[in-house]
Parts: sequence; structure tokens; C-alpha cells
Amino acid sequence: MVGQRIRWRRRELKLSQEQLAELLSLTFQQVQKYEKGVNRVSAGRLFEIASVMGVQVNYFYDGAESQLEDSRPYRFAEGGGANEGPRAPVLDAETLDLIAAFQKIEDDSLRKSLLNTVRAAASAFESKQSED
Repeated sequence: MVGQRIRWRRRELKLSQEQLAELLSLTFQQVQKYEKGVNRVSAGRLFEIASVMGVQVNYFYDGAESQLEDSRPYRFAEGGGANEGPRAPVLDAETLDLIAAFQKIEDDSLRKSLLNTVRAAASAFESKQSED
């Protein structure tokens, strides 16, 4: 979850992994590993990332509780043993773009309408898949 939020915020700021790495005095590979959930982010490093990205540390945990309670199937980040607990789902670039665009819509009724449309499309696709 934290890695996803790092990626999301980086994309909102229109920073490349290389640019963020430079701001943090890291390699872009380390940023990539944080975003993919391969490496855990220490509290100190998360504070530094939050400062560089202009957000509070709690930004990286927004929605974590509801996401962990959600039992729908997701693709999970690679790695992690049985003792590590649940891993956050990995969101691809297209999904992050969709979320960012959706959040820019200020009209609540339009947002609800679009969400209902997407849910209906997903439900229809799911029904079709179960028939096959």
C-alpha cells in the first residue's frame, strides 16, 4: 500500500523514478523496489519521502484499513513469505491514471454516475466470464 501511494504521488508530481531517487539520494532501482513493495520503507525513509513529496506521512496510509479488509481478489506484489502477512495489491499505470483522473472530477453526481457505469461494466464482464 505504501509503495503504491509513493508511486501515485510521484506520478501526480510528474516525477520520474530517477528524479525522485535524486531528490532522496537513492538509486532509481531503490525507488522502484519501494514502489513495487519488494523492499519495505523504514519510518525514517518514509518521513524523508513525505517531506520531498510535500505530504504528511499519513498520506501513504490513507485507505489502508479498508483495503486490507476488502476480500476481493487482487494481483499481489511478488515476494514475501508466509510470516510477512498480507501484501498490498499492485496497481498498474493504467489503473493509477484512472484513479488520478477520477479524483479530478469535482461534480459528485458525475463521479457517482461514472462509478456506477464502471461497476456495471465490471459486473457484466464478470457474468460473461462465469458463463464461459
